[in-house]
Formats: sequence, C-alpha cells, structure tokens
Amino acid sequence: MEQGSETLNIGTFAKAAEVNVETIRFYQQRGLLPTPKRLYGGIRHYGSTDVARVKFAKSGQRLGFNLDEISEFLTVGDRTHCSEAAAER
Repeated sequence: MEQGSETLNIGTFAKAAEVNVETIRFYQQRGLLPTPKRLYGGIRHYGSTDVARVKFAKSGQRLGFNLDEISEFLTVGDRTHCSEAAAER
C-alpha cells in the first residue's frame, strides 16, 4: 500500500476495483496482491496501487491471459529494472 494514500477497507476496495470481495481474497492467495496492512482491530486496508493492480489483472484476464502470466507481468512492473525480474526466472 502506498504511503500517504487514501486507505480503503476491503468492501470499498472491491467496489472501487469493480470486483467482489472473494476476488480480492483469491488474488491475495495467488500472490497478485501483497498482504495488506491491518489496522484497528485487524481490518485490512488497501490503497490506490492495489486498486490499479486488480484492474490490471482483470483487464489481462479479459484479453485472455491466465493468472500466472498476469502475475509475471506484475512482477516485472514491481521491479526497478527488468533485469532484476529476469534474474529471478
């Protein structure tokens, strides 16, 4: 989650990303989303970067990519340099 960004609970996040809560949890289990910070009583909080990741993943699925391929794309996007991602393969 980005520092200083608006924080969203899981329901608000799901609505902003245009998916259901189960999709959010499934993407976390698959590693498409990082584990969120838990604040105030263990409630998960997300940021705008998380919303963008889910929208990217859903767009990729609509284009015919599977979740493993989308995960690779996100890994490359998370790296400062593409060579870092290639070195992990």
